[in-house]
Amino acid sequence: MKIFNYPSTAAEKKLKAIVGREIDFRKKDVQTVTRIIKDVRQNGDSALIRYTREFDAPKMSEKNLAVTPEEMLAAKKQVDRNFIRALNRAADQIESFHRQQLPKSWIDTRRSGTLLGQMVNPVDAAGVYVPGGKGGTTPLVSSVLMGAIPARIAGVPKVVMATPPTPSGEVAPQLLVAAQKAGVDAVYKMGSAWAIAALAYGTETVPRVNVIVGPGNIYVTLAKKLVAGTVGIDMIAGPSEILVIADDTANPAFTAADLLSQAEHDVLASAILVTPSAELARAVKTEVENQLEALSRVDIARQSLAAFGAIMVVENLETAIDLANRIAPEHLELQVADAMDVAPRLRNAGAIFLGNYTPEPVGDYVAGPNHVLPTAGTARFSSALSVEHFVKKTSLIRYSPEAFKKEAPDIIRLATVEGLGAHANAVQVRLTTKG
Repeated sequence: MKIFNYPSTAAEKKLKAIVGREIDFRKKDVQTVTRIIKDVRQNGDSALIRYTREFDAPKMSEKNLAVTPEEMLAAKKQVDRNFIRALNRAADQIESFHRQQLPKSWIDTRRSGTLLGQMVNPVDAAGVYVPGGKGGTTPLVSSVLMGAIPARIAGVPKVVMATPPTPSGEVAPQLLVAAQKAGVDAVYKMGSAWAIAALAYGTETVPRVNVIVGPGNIYVTLAKKLVAGTVGIDMIAGPSEILVIADDTANPAFTAADLLSQAEHDVLASAILVTPSAELARAVKTEVENQLEALSRVDIARQSLAAFGAIMVVENLETAIDLANRIAPEHLELQVADAMDVAPRLRNAGAIFLGNYTPEPVGDYVAGPNHVLPTAGTARFSSALSVEHFVKKTSLIRYSPEAFKKEAPDIIRLATVEGLGAHANAVQVRLTTKG
């Protein structure tokens, strides 16, 4: 990683390269995914099977598209106690956190003659997409929990899951056990853009849902973008990001390890250290190089750090805070003497990790908050996946005759200004005609 003094021309050039990684798609990919969505919408299961046979499981058939109760039962016998213990801890803590997010219906009658309120209802069905993870060899269990548990807490009556099958047409047992723990009603063996299309429009086998959540590759992300509006989605997510603000109390080995935890995700991932300590900057740079060699994904991490990694040495913590708010990172770690003093001044971040013993992977798996977070600077205006993604809010309005007559002149006046005569008349007729 290269060290920069901030502010400087060189630092600014590097930052522009990092924050300029907007979520964008090639015209060729847009055309491909649009064609896939249209195909699935028109041809249903037959299109799903065709794509699945070509890209995932050559022997997939329509009767095997949905995971069977027998497969669910068999999965429970294929996982060990240690996995179950870890799964239970993660699920319980994710549920506990998300229960705090549940919005409530309310009614207000304080204004004389009126009743105003809001009804909160869950969507009828939700779809959780879970990536295949190297052909099923690295099952992304946490994605199941983070997507399905908030939906269940919201009260969604039907939660289904889509995940690519292995070449033999199976789903990793860990994913199936996690799906059962999270309350998933059905699991379908389908991936990529065709899975998103099936969830959005429905097929003979796959039910249509109202909201689709979960991470995925560029084709999944693009498909979600194209069906947004037909269904609700969590967000359009880009490559993973981490920004660490650290002072001279930080442990260089910890800081380097945390930067690498995101750099290994993708060659487009971003890892930035911002510190007022030049000594720490040099120590972390050395630690990164030492730890890199031990990584199984060393090539990916090295490319990521070269293109989108940086160490910014700033004058003080105030400058570090300003820079973090400008970048609006997905993950923001505070390895400083008083993290609780700094945190309230950070306005733009997907999640903030406080202290030397709260590395980003804690949030990925067991802490409780959702790990589906805004990226590419979108933390400036968006939030983590939450229970609220699975509910709708409907306004309630009731006026008594007296309250209506009191406010009618103002309604007529505003409607007239806007040139909407029928709006004004809908009020006027109630003033001049007996009900």
